[in-house]
Amino acid sequence: MEFPRHRLLVVSEELDEAELAALKFLSLEHVPMRKLEAIRKAQDFFDALQEKGMMEAGNLSFLKELLFRISRMDLLAAQLDSSREEMERELQIPGRARVSAYRYLLFQLSEDITEDELKSFKFLLGKELPKCRLNPKTTMLDIFIEMEKKGILGEDNLSILKSLCAEINISLLKRIEEYELNLFGEEEMLITEEQRRSTGGPEAHTKWLASSVAPDSPGSWNESSQLEAYKMTSRPRGVCLILNNHNFAKAREAVPEPKNMKDRNGTDVDAAALRRVFSKLHFTIAEYRDLTAEEIRKTVNIYRCEDHKDKDCFVCCILSHGKKGIIYGVDGQEIPIQELTTSFTGQNCHSLAGKPKVFFVQACQGDACQKGVTIETDCGEQDSSVETDARFQLDCIPSEADFLLGMATLQDYVSYRSPRQGTWYIQALCQHLEYSCPRGEDILTILTAVNQEVSRKSCKPNAEKQMPQPSFTLRKKLIFPVN
Repeated sequence: MEFPRHRLLVVSEELDEAELAALKFLSLEHVPMRKLEAIRKAQDFFDALQEKGMMEAGNLSFLKELLFRISRMDLLAAQLDSSREEMERELQIPGRARVSAYRYLLFQLSEDITEDELKSFKFLLGKELPKCRLNPKTTMLDIFIEMEKKGILGEDNLSILKSLCAEINISLLKRIEEYELNLFGEEEMLITEEQRRSTGGPEAHTKWLASSVAPDSPGSWNESSQLEAYKMTSRPRGVCLILNNHNFAKAREAVPEPKNMKDRNGTDVDAAALRRVFSKLHFTIAEYRDLTAEEIRKTVNIYRCEDHKDKDCFVCCILSHGKKGIIYGVDGQEIPIQELTTSFTGQNCHSLAGKPKVFFVQACQGDACQKGVTIETDCGEQDSSVETDARFQLDCIPSEADFLLGMATLQDYVSYRSPRQGTWYIQALCQHLEYSCPRGEDILTILTAVNQEVSRKSCKPNAEKQMPQPSFTLRKKLIFPVN
């Protein structure tokens, strides 16, 4: 029975220009590029799919996959009688996916690339793709298509794209490397299957299956090791408190002991990234700027006394100067980090008992190292003596359960901030939260990826490094669902 065309009309009218471009890009293995380039309307795109046998006899599995890939779950449900869960199950069946893993990778990269990063790609590819650089309307998908036309990008030719991503955003490179590892894993399974056919019968195959599937079988170690996750269903999830200290003029003018603390240029880039990410994760944002030590205490006390009984979590992001175990107010006065975290123990904030309390602290924890031209440190005071021993003495979180403290750097060490691009730590944290939360990854896995990315960076000219440090008393997996 043929599918009612009026539903296709509704779908076509709901798709905007960018979404149509995405559908065309994802279909390039099935419809010739020349044909797709001429298409300006979704109805014409559907006709092209039909001509190529991709929508024959009312079989809309490919169209469903396309809408799933571009996250139009509303159209999938309302017009094509399908759902996210159904599509996820369907696409796990070998051979069912019609969009290649390679093309879907490129699409996902294009979705994650920012406007500034797009400009960087255009600049670096200026000689190879002059038209793309000059046209302000060029999208990342356009660049990928032109790279393919020029023969500098392909399923087996990712080296140039990888080198570009390494220059522009290391997390993009990580995505490509994960894709390559997955491909290698598939090839390895195929080789194993070939070996089974040539060297072993059903018994050998059964043994291989037992060794590879055992962790998910009943009664295995994996069953007992499955951790429960914290409840994370409330809307909003909770408060994300952002304490953003930029202007330290009060510290420099302090009487009787003025502090040599520079303004934290670039901190607003971090604050904006945190607002964007935690808004997407359904938190209520409460941002305070340029607070003295006493004002920070009063602000924290307001949220300590607030009723969080209808919320599932509390997040606090602190952006300031600091030294070992403390942060500074804009007046140069010290506050122990532990004083802030302890405010939210079950004893001090009953409505958060048993719920995760998450703190991210962007501040130095020791003396400043020599810095490059465009990089500043977050230690506040410049000191000629630099300690070189990294002591693991994080006493900043309470011994009580359900706390997570993400520190930008190890104790005794500086952290780095770009006046234009923000801090290494907060920018990496936000990028990985945006990438990994929709995929259901837990916060400790995400913070491990943040550690890896930040540790790869170096501050020229002396190649100083930074190593973030999470510390936690979580009892369950902490996952921030996007939906």
